[in-house]
Amino acid sequence: MKARVQWMGPEQMSFVAEADSGHALVMDGSVEIGGRNIGPRPMELLLMGLGGCSSIDVVMILQKSRQDIRDCVVELSAQRADQEPKVFTQIHLHFVVSGKALDPKRVAHAINLSAEKYCSASIMLGKTAVITHDYEVREEG
Repeated sequence: MKARVQWMGPEQMSFVAEADSGHALVMDGSVEIGGRNIGPRPMELLLMGLGGCSSIDVVMILQKSRQDIRDCVVELSAQRADQEPKVFTQIHLHFVVSGKALDPKRVAHAINLSAEKYCSASIMLGKTAVITHDYEVREEG
């Protein structure tokens, strides 16, 4: 896997990041350090990546277990260290999984499998942060 990040020039803290897949996005620093608020901060991207990685796992595991999943949203909250390096120290993922006649035990199992076995982002970030999860299951007609 490779990526390329290029500074967008003087008098700003904006960067264009491009992945091997050809997809690109703009990252920006905070206004306090010269950013223009035109993209997410790099640490926000790490948190969003964790949400995406774990959500993909949960959806795939539930689909393979023949659960009629219709939606999956994960809301993440994180705390960072006060001192440099300001790593994540606590991360909480709250899953809202919707579907028809979903088995809550299978939802919990899918989340646990992601956290403990499949989600590379979770396992990597778990080296510095305490990561917790909870969930709710919503019935969809």
